[in-house]
Amino acid sequence: MTTPPSQALPPRSAVLWAFMARQFERFFRRHMNALRIARWGQLSTDSERPLVIYSNHPSWWDAVLYILLARELAPTHVSFAPIDAAMLAKYRFFGRMGAFGLDLESRRGAVEFLRRARAILSLPRHALWITAQGSFQDVRRRPVALRAGVAHLPEHAPDAWFVPLAIDYSFWSERGAEALVAFGQPVAARDLLDLPRPSRLTALEEALAATMDRLAGDAISRDASRFVPLIEGRQGIGGIYDLWRRLRARLHGERFQPGHLEQRP
Repeated sequence: MTTPPSQALPPRSAVLWAFMARQFERFFRRHMNALRIARWGQLSTDSERPLVIYSNHPSWWDAVLYILLARELAPTHVSFAPIDAAMLAKYRFFGRMGAFGLDLESRRGAVEFLRRARAILSLPRHALWITAQGSFQDVRRRPVALRAGVAHLPEHAPDAWFVPLAIDYSFWSERGAEALVAFGQPVAARDLLDLPRPSRLTALEEALAATMDRLAGDAISRDASRFVPLIEGRQGIGGIYDLWRRLRARLHGERFQPGHLEQRP
């Protein structure tokens, strides 16, 4: 007997999700300089179709970005994500936020991934966020090697859109890093179904690599005007040093600039 989609959906508390999203935003603001999205790489969520958002996996911060991006850019979609089972055992609260644990190295884990994905993507305005490389990889590594499971998804979610997401982290002028993201052009699952699986995987890899390469060009430019800031963190060094700078600026009748640059982009 086939399991009804509603029974295969991972647990997800909207209240907990919203609460933790606020906590992660505070954490991000405290430790990073900004979350910026490339002006050319915006995400469109006008369609009711389910989304498969697949990305590279450069850092531990990616999970935080998924939550913040889902809240900021895809509020009309209900978001889910697979997570390594060992990691979920350490951070159990993710299991009530739409994350589901998998053993990525076993056949059983692959079957479970497809079962969960089928349930999620059978519903309109649902989104599955995937670190499709499976493990941490440097953003400069080429070719971009994705796990084969992502190429099986179109067969289980023929109505979905597949959207590449490029993630990069760069230090510019402040003590905190810039988290830079860009979405590529969406591809309909039905178009991917016209390709054999190996070619399908290659097409997904090439789309992600092209998005990553274009984002890298913007990151190298260090030009904040190429991006739209989604979340901005704390600038300056903080502590006694910034307190002294603030007092000195006040004594001289000047405006205190916490950042390293004279004006924030």
